[in-house]
Amino acid sequence: MAFTLYNAPQSTCSQRVRFVLNAKDLPFDEIKLDLLAGDQLKPDYLKLNPNGVVPTLDHDGAVITDSSVIIEYLDEIAPEQESFTPAAAAERAKMRALMRFIDEMPAAAVRVPTFNLAFLPRFQAMSEAEFIAFANAKPLRREFMLAMGRNGFPQAEMDAALGRLARTLERMADAITASGGPWLMGARPTLADIAVMPAILRMADLGLDKMWAQMPTIGRWYDLIRAHPAFAPTYYPGSLLSERFPHLRKRAASA
Repeated sequence: MAFTLYNAPQSTCSQRVRFVLNAKDLPFDEIKLDLLAGDQLKPDYLKLNPNGVVPTLDHDGAVITDSSVIIEYLDEIAPEQESFTPAAAAERAKMRALMRFIDEMPAAAVRVPTFNLAFLPRFQAMSEAEFIAFANAKPLRREFMLAMGRNGFPQAEMDAALGRLARTLERMADAITASGGPWLMGARPTLADIAVMPAILRMADLGLDKMWAQMPTIGRWYDLIRAHPAFAPTYYPGSLLSERFPHLRKRAASA
């Protein structure tokens, strides 16, 4: 099996797929795209993924898009080494319900503090015309970008996003407690853990890890996911926003 992954080191959706590939010891060629430079909007890439987002997986010529779809696909075709899908149908349904919640809540909500805290200085340096052209070129993110504007999301939007992230932590803690933990669905990690992992790591990278300081179940889960053998090769140097944007390191140090 030959895998080529078109992705971006700091993309949370890309990090999900890299984790599964690494956990299964599946060799893959990695083509890194610079999202701020607009690599995902170039004609050759849009032929692969008309949505103009990452990641995209090419498996022996079969092109798979959407990170949630890709990680389920990988777990189906390569269940050996480590499987992240429960065997029982009811448990699989529970996992997929969690994954839908994750895509709807934290995966979307974390974009607001990401843009306001990390990307805003770059957008503020653009002219209004440059920013509108940049936003209009994004098939799936156009409305999001235009709502943000060059001055970022207003405080009410930030507060709403942080509220959704707080509810995510509560949902995670409830799931861990109900399953007996230490993972969302019990003794073994599932695709739901992998799906939420990048949002939680992004929160920490933005200095928002204080949000679970008084939640020991989340703290233990966070330590366990980072100790997984697939974590280090997934989060290789350059995978964190704070490595690219020095002002985030200063913010975390002063938090």
